[in-house]
Amino acid sequence: MLRGRDAQRAELARLAEAARAGRSGVLVVRGEAGIGKTALLDEAARQAARRDSGGSDVPRVLRATGVEAEAALPFAGLQMLLRPVLPRLDALPGAQADALRGALGLAATGGGDRFLVGLAVLTLLSELAAERPVLCLVDDAHWLDPASADALVFAARRLGAEGVALVFAARDGFDAPGLPELELDGLGREAAAGLLADRSPGLAAPLRDRILKEAAGNPLALIELPAGLSEEERSGRASAPAALPVTGRVLASFGVQIDRLPEPSRLVLLVAAAEGGGELGTVLRAAGQLGAGAADLALAERAGLVQVTAVSVAFRHPLVRAAAYQGAPLATRLAAHRALAAVLDGDRRALHRAAASPVPDESVAAELERTAQRARDRGALASSPALYEEAARLSPGGGDRARRMTRAAQAAITVGRTEQAGALAERALAMTGDPLLHVGPTMVRATVEHERGTPGGSARLLAGSAEPIAGDDPGLALTLLVIAAGNAWSSAEEAALRRVAGLAADLMPRVPGAAPVAAALVALERLAAGDHAAALAPLRDLVGRSRAEPHESLIVRLFVINLALLLGDDAAAAELASGDAARSRGLGLAGALPLTLQMLAQAQAAAGLHRDARAVAAEALGFARDTGQSHREGRIAAVTARLAAIEGDAEGCRELAGRALARGDGHDEAAAAAGCALALLDLAQGRYQEALDRLAEIVQGPARHTAAVRFATGDLVEAAVRAGAPGRADGPFRRFAAWSEAAGPPWARGVTLRCRALLAPPREAGGLFEQAAAAHREDGGRPFERARTELLHGEWLRRARRRTDARTPLRFALAAFERLGAAPWTERARAELRASGETAPESTAAEERLAALTPQELQIVRLAAGGASNRDIAARLFLSRRTVEYHLYKAYPKLGITSRAELSRFTAPVPPLP
Repeated sequence: MLRGRDAQRAELARLAEAARAGRSGVLVVRGEAGIGKTALLDEAARQAARRDSGGSDVPRVLRATGVEAEAALPFAGLQMLLRPVLPRLDALPGAQADALRGALGLAATGGGDRFLVGLAVLTLLSELAAERPVLCLVDDAHWLDPASADALVFAARRLGAEGVALVFAARDGFDAPGLPELELDGLGREAAAGLLADRSPGLAAPLRDRILKEAAGNPLALIELPAGLSEEERSGRASAPAALPVTGRVLASFGVQIDRLPEPSRLVLLVAAAEGGGELGTVLRAAGQLGAGAADLALAERAGLVQVTAVSVAFRHPLVRAAAYQGAPLATRLAAHRALAAVLDGDRRALHRAAASPVPDESVAAELERTAQRARDRGALASSPALYEEAARLSPGGGDRARRMTRAAQAAITVGRTEQAGALAERALAMTGDPLLHVGPTMVRATVEHERGTPGGSARLLAGSAEPIAGDDPGLALTLLVIAAGNAWSSAEEAALRRVAGLAADLMPRVPGAAPVAAALVALERLAAGDHAAALAPLRDLVGRSRAEPHESLIVRLFVINLALLLGDDAAAAELASGDAARSRGLGLAGALPLTLQMLAQAQAAAGLHRDARAVAAEALGFARDTGQSHREGRIAAVTARLAAIEGDAEGCRELAGRALARGDGHDEAAAAAGCALALLDLAQGRYQEALDRLAEIVQGPARHTAAVRFATGDLVEAAVRAGAPGRADGPFRRFAAWSEAAGPPWARGVTLRCRALLAPPREAGGLFEQAAAAHREDGGRPFERARTELLHGEWLRRARRRTDARTPLRFALAAFERLGAAPWTERARAELRASGETAPESTAAEERLAALTPQELQIVRLAAGGASNRDIAARLFLSRRTVEYHLYKAYPKLGITSRAELSRFTAPVPPLP
């Protein structure tokens, strides 16, 4: 009988019932040791087994338990969970099947990206649930190996309409932000007293009351505290031990029970505790090396400390295992690990050799390093930092120690453990004076600085690290300079930009194949200095080359996408970002997607594809959270904050801008972009002075070179003119005009001419507005900017009493603003058109229907309309096929259609997704 848990049982029953109805759900049950988490999971399994219909809705139950001894063994937990369904891997798409087989050690193929393994788990659970509901129960999740935890949490976040219920039980130490949680508290007095009476009848009344008080409702304590007492203590004839914290008391109670066993039985329990996996054959073989055997284990089984089957041995509770291990002397623990290493092979052998080595040993360190590398190859990147760090500890030589510690730091930063990575990098730097060996940890430190919102510090570190290795490894030095240049640009670190440019110029003859990249780094410094004529040609050249043939280096490709955004070449930025996102999707590289999708969303937003940009940004945000890239969340929020500003969503804009401002130091690129969005909202709502003050500060700040700030110049000029202080926009406008007139895109020349019209005397403004509109018409880029130009032109014409002439630009502006969903600007254009004597038409039905879709529905509709199958869409969006089907089912009524063939009416004007 499970006492005092009716509400929690009902919660699990609701989760299982939802799965039977085809809806997925996730729950993290948290609580201290012994609070009853395992009992609750057992009850969930019993509830599933008790369904007597025998039909297709009887859940399939999959179970796994994290084991502390296997926390360093890559994918040990996932192997345990999926063991019963491994024959079903053939149902997965090829790349996913290969990744999961490699991860689980079933094939020589590598696991690839760690998130491809998570996607494979999601797909497998979805395919299983297509037959009948699936109930996954993961106990002691805080002891899961990091690779298994990563894969399962990734899958959990993407469950939707599959019919899968996934329950984790964990103490502190299991990181699953965003997943719903159920806190398990102690039992109430009545339930606790009932449990104690059930398990330990006949206790003396004073002792019973003391145990109830000390156990504080902890079920394991209620069961085990009496078990550790003598008969005299239980009856009250002798005093019980002094009170300890609950876990300590329970551990002590288990220790007392273990100490009652003979030495050989204690030894075989220690071996079982050190082995961790519960493999009976392994435990007995290792114990045999120490003079213990099956008969000794049988005594422990009779004492109720373990359960033994023909193939396995399991401790009654994890705290029994902890007591068996912690209660043994150090020398005996080392001997147990040596015995296990002698009977094992592969990764498990390496781990036990390391556990048995209290002093440095190169052969052990090298074997552990190979284990860490195999973990990376299998997609278990989250497991490798600890393995590399332990290998560094066991390395006798300083160079090897620094190299292995660097790899630990690199792995930690890749999986999003920023603070850990920074500490490991500092330790690696202190281990050697070799400049080449300093490169790796310096890059990690630079990444840490960037993620903390201080890209300037990152740029200085990288430039300083590139200089001493330029002669030995010019290719690596150039890579460092590319990253340094991007960080220096985004933080206006002029000195770092000059240093990068000087080093890049020296490197140009040494890396002929990368000469255009080096030339672009030199050009970027010239652009910051205002020499637009010298700067723009090399930058455009590199973007053009990359469109024809993308660079091999991901770092260079991302740099080029940023250059395209900076140049205002939205088509090139969208094309390059789409290609890179498609490459990452094809390889299952979810960790690379947040930045690429953020830049794609920027390009789409600029091109007027607001709904698509919002959908892509939502996906980028999901991947950023799933991959631990919290710093990226602020920049993504800034992109959507501008969309909210354009659409007049004041509350949404402020909320999103607040997220961006909270992620850095208030002066970084994300904060600047968010500030520009808030200024645009001020401008739309007629708060001209507020918009001017906000923008005037941003354009002088450390993010002044970034695309978001550069392209807010038109907003600054309009705010300054309307606030009666045009001079406050003078410097930024002159810089923007020099850039646009040197070789800027047509839309930028249109904005420049619009600004000149606003600043010009009334008699000159009309001609400038006409020139601005003509420039915009050259390429049709930036529809929001063109619509603003047409609106201002129409307003000028109407004020000049040319009402008939005003209607043409006003009609265009109104149609464009409606298409963009720019509500405040739409109303302004509609009012102007009415003032000109014309009634404005209403928006189209198709636009209204698309507006009803959620971002994810829009993505799926766009891909389906382009001919992608549900299976392809699922793989590209890292969703399950059934979730894709569910979203299409929900989208059809919103669009007023009944079949897939009708989706062609809602295709985007340009391909919105890679």
